[in-house]
Amino acid sequence: MSGRKEVRTAVIPAAGFGTRFLPASKAVPKEMIPLVDKPVIQYVVEEAVSAGLRRIAIVVSEGKEAIKAHFRPSPALEERLEKTGKNDLLREIRALSAMAEITFIPQKELKGLGDAVLQAEEFVGGEPFAVLLGDTVLRSTCGKSVAGQLKEVYEKTFSSVVASEHVPREKIGRYGIIGGCPVPGEEKILEVTDLVEKPSPGEAPSDLAVASRYLFTPGIFDELRKTPPGKGGEIQLTDAMKGLLKKEKMFARIIDGKRYDIGNKEGFVKSTLEFAFAREEMHEDLKKFLLALLAEENGTR
Repeated sequence: MSGRKEVRTAVIPAAGFGTRFLPASKAVPKEMIPLVDKPVIQYVVEEAVSAGLRRIAIVVSEGKEAIKAHFRPSPALEERLEKTGKNDLLREIRALSAMAEITFIPQKELKGLGDAVLQAEEFVGGEPFAVLLGDTVLRSTCGKSVAGQLKEVYEKTFSSVVASEHVPREKIGRYGIIGGCPVPGEEKILEVTDLVEKPSPGEAPSDLAVASRYLFTPGIFDELRKTPPGKGGEIQLTDAMKGLLKKEKMFARIIDGKRYDIGNKEGFVKSTLEFAFAREEMHEDLKKFLLALLAEENGTR
């Protein structure tokens, strides 16, 4: 247990090569690829901040300087915007560097998600903390961010919490899958009894997949240190979570929200369209464009 400390810290792993997004991610970090007009990682940081997690560590590897630059002050750009009277943009740019206390932690060897989280142990400092994957956007449907939903469960249980969502049976093999028992009186909270990484549908304990957000007690670090490398020489976060589950209770929160996996090309295109459609100033023009595109395609068949 964490000693019932307040959750104020978030760790955002953003060190991977982004091979599913090559060649675009060769020079541009996948976390910096824009979803309409904001890079993906900005949405992730904003989610953390909305949950009151203003102390943030972003774990990066070599070649991710663009992420650091995005959240740092830019005096030359700010001066230009001020001189040209673009005050709305100026406020938006200044807000980037002021929204949170952001620290960048290097992951010198890319040894997996578990190792990336482990690099933040000193920064976390023995407190409970959230982990938000830097290439996945989650949009809430209930007025409270997904990170906020996990924090709410932690404040009831003082135990680790993992975000979860139902996935189609044919996609179960892509995810870590949760086995659990419903908590009495709580429609969307389960006590976790098992975690299985990418099982076949027949072996899966449920259709509940881990949804890219976690809230851990500091006990996870002990498990990460003793977790041996798995496939590809990587330290798997799921393996450490299974070790933690033997010592502490863990809960799953079925999220009120939708997950957008921007780390692959198809997911990026679909997400961009959906986010753009949600913009009032873009909706009608995009609708006309896509209808015309579909009509043109149907006419060539």
